[in-house]
Amino acid sequence: MEETLGELGEFGLIEAVTARLPQGPHVLLGPGDDAALLAAPDRRVVASTDLLVEGRHFRRDWSTGYEIGRKAAAANLADIAAMGARPTALLIGLAAPATLPVRWALDLADGLRDECEPVGASVIGGDVVGAEAITIAVTALGDLAGREPVTRSGARPGDVLALAGRVGWSAAGLALLTLASGGDLGEVAESPLIRAHLQPEPPYDAGPAAAAGGATAMIDVSDGLVQDLGHIAAGSGVAIDVDPAALELSPLLAAAARCGVDPYDWALAGGEDHALAATFPSTAGLPYGWRRIGGVLAGGGVTVTVAGQPYRRAGGWAHFSGDAPVP
Repeated sequence: MEETLGELGEFGLIEAVTARLPQGPHVLLGPGDDAALLAAPDRRVVASTDLLVEGRHFRRDWSTGYEIGRKAAAANLADIAAMGARPTALLIGLAAPATLPVRWALDLADGLRDECEPVGASVIGGDVVGAEAITIAVTALGDLAGREPVTRSGARPGDVLALAGRVGWSAAGLALLTLASGGDLGEVAESPLIRAHLQPEPPYDAGPAAAAGGATAMIDVSDGLVQDLGHIAAGSGVAIDVDPAALELSPLLAAAARCGVDPYDWALAGGEDHALAATFPSTAGLPYGWRRIGGVLAGGGVTVTVAGQPYRRAGGWAHFSGDAPVP
């Protein structure tokens, strides 16, 4: 029988988890006190927070604890990168039932640690509490390294719209998982689309590169490209037009045929890939890893169009809507 959280206890779990979490040089005081202490050479700290709830954001029959840890970290580290900053630290809150195997919680910690490692971030502390359902709260911190933050409100008519990373892959992977739910995944089990849903790969370096390259506005594409571009359009008082031919749909085509859907719906409205979308002055070259997918126009009327036309779906994830997908 696997040891459970109830058997190990709160402080035993904290000790087991923190032993797996190395601390980077920017951490002056890590786990073990009432609070951690982090160096902030820039004298400013970028901060973001997010919640993942079992049955809403992840399913344990689809994802391992390790994959959920990677995904939870990625969703928050991408928000820091979208401000043009480099992630430095995560704070983690975990609510879980006493019957949860300890091994699952340790795998979660390993996933969080391993997603942080490539960007030089550390898990510096958090909290655990008993609850009926698993909920993971993540707070991410980041460093601007002397640059100004890239917000959603700086886009200007005439700017180029660009994308770093991929869109539609996570939504396609979710569709494949749903199609095969309750049975053998068979030939789709090793699909990179399913991997993209279970463990997204945000282009972290593209955020600071965009800031250094003169980006005027930027956002993490977490809820769907059209919906998230709408936040830039609203914040900047502009209109944005997407060129669908620039979205690189080839990996999605076979899955779309299998699921009987239009692959453009995944690319335009699918969330959780954590690509970055940004606007740049038309006179500036795009940094490495960025590609043009549209342009910024004078505001008014419909704020985001696709090939000059309103997108036929509202698109994107919306909490409390009653019909948001369950992963």
